[in-house]
Amino acid sequence: MYLLGGELPAMVLIDSVSRYVDGVLSEDSTKEESFSSNLLEYPQYTRPEIFHGQKVPDILTSGNHQKINDWRKEQSLKITYLKRPELLSEEEKNLAKKLLN
Repeated sequence: MYLLGGELPAMVLIDSVSRYVDGVLSEDSTKEESFSSNLLEYPQYTRPEIFHGQKVPDILTSGNHQKINDWRKEQSLKITYLKRPELLSEEEKNLAKKLLN
């Protein structure tokens, strides 16, 4: 099989477009991705709990789903404020400033 150079970009385009076609993915699959709610995505962690000296935040291993969701929302807000503040409303900017202090 010979590759002519456009296959990989074509696959990326097909993947990024087809995921929003009804029935391709479950409804919840794209809910928390960057820009799905005008916020950048929160940090993602995996095992082991300590990697290169960095520890997974305790809240994520607590089992308290409401606190985990709150933490994720706060992280998304802070990251968006630091990297793309133009995406936030004034109210969201003020909340992000409070969270960063």
